[in-house]
This record gives sequence, C-alpha cells and structure tokens, in this order.
Amino acid sequence: MARILITSALPYINGVKHLGNLAGSMLPADVYARAMRLLGHEVLYICATDEHGTPAELAAAAAGMNVREFCDKMYAAQKSAGADFKMSYDYFGRSSTPSNHALTQHLAHALEKEGLIEERISQQVYSVDDKRFLPDRYVEGTCPACGYEKARGDQCDGCGKLLDPIDLIDPYSALSGSKNVEIRDTNHLYLKQSEMAPRLRAWIDKAQGWPSLAKSIAYKWLDEGLLDRSITRDLSWGIPVAYEGEVRPGFENKVFYVWFDAPIEYIAATQDWAEEFGGNWQSWWRTDMGAEDVSYVQFMGKDNVAFHTLSFPTTLIGSGEPWKLVDKLKAFNWVTWYGGKFSTSEKRGVFMDQAIELAPSDYWRWHLTANAPEGSDAGFTFEDFAARINSDLANVLGNFVNRITKYAGAKFDGKIPSLEQFGGGTWGEAEDVLVAELAERLPKMIAYYENMEFRKAAAETRAIWATGNEYLTQAAPWSQYKTDMDQAAVGVRLGLNLVALFGILAQPIIPDAAEKILDAMNVPKDNRTWNFGDNDWSGQIKAILDALPHGLEINAPEVLFAKIEDADIAAWKTRFGGEG
Repeated sequence: MARILITSALPYINGVKHLGNLAGSMLPADVYARAMRLLGHEVLYICATDEHGTPAELAAAAAGMNVREFCDKMYAAQKSAGADFKMSYDYFGRSSTPSNHALTQHLAHALEKEGLIEERISQQVYSVDDKRFLPDRYVEGTCPACGYEKARGDQCDGCGKLLDPIDLIDPYSALSGSKNVEIRDTNHLYLKQSEMAPRLRAWIDKAQGWPSLAKSIAYKWLDEGLLDRSITRDLSWGIPVAYEGEVRPGFENKVFYVWFDAPIEYIAATQDWAEEFGGNWQSWWRTDMGAEDVSYVQFMGKDNVAFHTLSFPTTLIGSGEPWKLVDKLKAFNWVTWYGGKFSTSEKRGVFMDQAIELAPSDYWRWHLTANAPEGSDAGFTFEDFAARINSDLANVLGNFVNRITKYAGAKFDGKIPSLEQFGGGTWGEAEDVLVAELAERLPKMIAYYENMEFRKAAAETRAIWATGNEYLTQAAPWSQYKTDMDQAAVGVRLGLNLVALFGILAQPIIPDAAEKILDAMNVPKDNRTWNFGDNDWSGQIKAILDALPHGLEINAPEVLFAKIEDADIAAWKTRFGGEG
C-alpha cells in the first residue's frame, strides 16, 4: 500500500469555477484519488480556495461587499459546487486562514535567513486619481508583445506572455479607468529565483511522472533565464509582511503576493485537516518526519505549471527545511468553449453551479474525463456533450444494466440463478471470449489510472462495458430460455455479475450511478474495491463473474441515464450562447 498526497490547483475566489477549471485540475485529481483508494492506497486529497490578490478585491468591489464577506460567501459557494460534483476532498481549506498566514511568514523568514530574499526599490504604476500604487492586475493596457488591448499587468490573455505592468503600452487603472498614471519607486521583497536555477534544473532533470507539457514549460522558463520575482504587493487584503507578529518596517501597507502564499496553502490546509480530524500533517509534508515514503501528485492547468515547477519549489528547497517536493505533476491544456476561451471574469461558458442545473454531475464528470485536455486543447460543445452521454452512458452502460436486471426480475424472480436450481448449463465459447477480453482490458484500465492517462482510462472502461453488451448478444439468454432455462441461467448469472463489476469500475468517474448500480445489486460496501489481485487475470475474472452469491436478490435500478434531446441542446445554446 502506497501513501499518496494529492493536491489540485486552488480554485480562485472570484467566482464559481467553469467547466474548464473543473476539467483541468479538480476533477482529474478526484478521479485519480478515487481510483487509488479503490486500489487500497492511503490517499490524502487536499484542496482550498485561493483568496488573496487583486482579483478578489476587484470582484468584492464589483459585488458591493468588503473582501472578507465576499470571500466567505464565495468559499461557501465553491465548497457547495465541489459537493455537487462529488469532489472527494479529504479537506477543502482556505488560503486566508491563520495557519497559512503563519506558515507563509515562517517560510519567508527562512528564505531570508538563507539569503534568498532581498529588499529592493522597484518601479510600479501609481494612479494619481486613485491615490495609490496599482498592483499587477489593477493595471491594464496594450500588450507590448502581441498588441492585445486588454492585457493585464501580470499576464496577457491574448498571447499568454508574463508581463511587468510598467511594460504595458497606454496603461490605465483597472479600478477607475483613469490614464492619469505615473511610474514611481516603491520597495518590495524579491525572491532570488535566479540563484536557485541550477538546483531547480537538476531537480527537474531527475523528475519522473511528469508529462512533456509540464517539463517543456519549466525548461522554457529556465532556458530564457529565471528572473528574481517580487513576492510582496501594495494591497490591504492578504498576508501581512511580518514575522512572529512584528510587521516589517516600511511594509505596513503591503502584503505577500498571492502567488507566493497560495501554494503554501497546500501545507497549511493539511495542518488544518490534522487539527480538525486528528491526523499527522508532518508525516505527509516533512521528509524528516515520515514524508519520505509519500508519493506527492499535483494536478493543474498549463498556466500554473511555472509556479509549481519553479516558484513553489524555490520556496521549499530554498528554505533549507526538509519539505516534501512534488513527485508527479499532471498538467492539462485548455478546454475551449465553442473554439473560444472559458472565462470567469467575462462570464463566458458554463459554470459549475449552472451545469448542475442542466444535467447530473455524472454526465459532466464522464464527458470531461473522456475528453480530458491531456495531449492538446479539448473543445467543448453541447452537441458533443449530448452525443457522448447518449452513446456511452445511456446506450452502452445504461442499456446493459437495464435489460439484464429487468430480464432477471421477470424470468428468475429477481435473484442470481443458483446452480442448485439451474445447474444444467454449460460454459461455452461466448464465456471464454468474455474472460479473455476482460483479462486483457481490466489490467490495462488500471494501468491507465495509475499513469494518470484519463482519456484512455475512460475509453477502456467504455470498452469493457461494450464487451458486456457483446457477450449478452452472443449468449442470448432470452432466446435460450425458450428451450433451455439452465443455459439461459448461465448468461443471466454472468450478466448480473458483469453489472456489479461495471458498477465497481465506474466509481472513479461516475460515482452516483455506480452507487445506484451496486446498491441495486446488493454489493456490500466492503466489496466495492479494486482488490482483483495482480496474477492470473483469467482466474481472477472467472471468480469475479461468479462473485455474487447464488440466490441473492437484486433489483432493476431506475433509468440510470436519461438521454439528452435536441430540444435540450437548443435551449442550452440559447441560454449560454454556444457559438464561440
């Protein structure tokens, strides 16, 4: 049994997350966590809201609320959205908690003792009309690289280039729209990432379990020359620049940069989990206290890779303390909305709270996993969504479960046919083909989960369901029943055991439907694991196909998956504007 620590990129607090955010971090992390638990591993899945920084202040102002009240409201909304989508977090925290304040200040102090933090005078945009310095996202203007006219001060949404606000062409205040801005001197703390570049490169060279996307982004930054980065901002909302309660002189009106404190919240949230549930957080994060045997896996979109492969490791390695570093990093491309971008700030696309109004969470979980943006960007349209749900869930899995359970209810009193009553049937070619197919596909599916290849895992799961349908077509118990009830019982018995198996295999991606299936088959909770063994798969499969006790009463579950109709698609497109 392995110990696996899982974190997904923290959802930002400025609004309920859209489907692209869900598909690029939280959902695959949850699917992986569920699969690893089913395999018997000890899993700790940590997530939290990312609550500091300029966008939180801007969103709160737009909502007419103070920042704390806004964050409280949005934390509750995001936690509720996660529950609606069956996120199996072991703990869902907040980056604004005292634990993250204390740990962020501690690590900054440790870095300074190691000579990796330096106070410098830098230039920053000052709004004369607003009477304040403007942090990165309070400044907008034209991107000097691509000419995009609504570039933010920290990054251009047009070309993705990281920016310095003073480099923007025709900058203006995002607060007031005023162009009456000046470049003035201000003092900030800088993390000397440039000095850590050789150590970071050596660490990344040795890293295994990272997709090429993650390594290529990290190497690109290193090859271009890793720059020192300011880790403080002129803001009132955030973690004070202090240590042991003493504010650093000259930093009374400054806080730590959100991208410095946000990943530290992974550790702080684990501390809060331990405080609430009695766990040992050090054994997950301190290599001198048990974390050396932990496998740490991170999930994130490609825009977060640089911070997780360079900035956060700079903090942990540079502190001189024995912190656990990421072992496997799973990075995702974008999910696009009719060829364009999902956007929280511009309210473009479908968001988690809206999606759950349209269709059950299993529908979204299945489609976004089966169409995961792993090798490239993955487009989302309502037409594709409906086609996949109707084909994979309704026609393949739902139809299989429905026809065999209803037939068993009608012809075998809703029970697993027993050998004592129906013992004259024979094992034939159809059964041999089924065993061979499952013996090949089942270990392959598990390997895909272990390797975090989620599209392939979903495709293999669907292929296993399709194998069941093919078997029923070949065994044809409804035809056999007319002349040989014993032979029909063989097909029904195997078919019902396949229903249980399919429910067990479906748990990571569609947990609600899986639970309905397994409850209908009266499978005990303790038997819903992936404890299949790892040798003699043919023998294991034969045992699985006769696992349900003979005579066990089963039920035909209600319709598992209602089909999505053309009228639904038309209504959704009218509501959400599904044309790009």
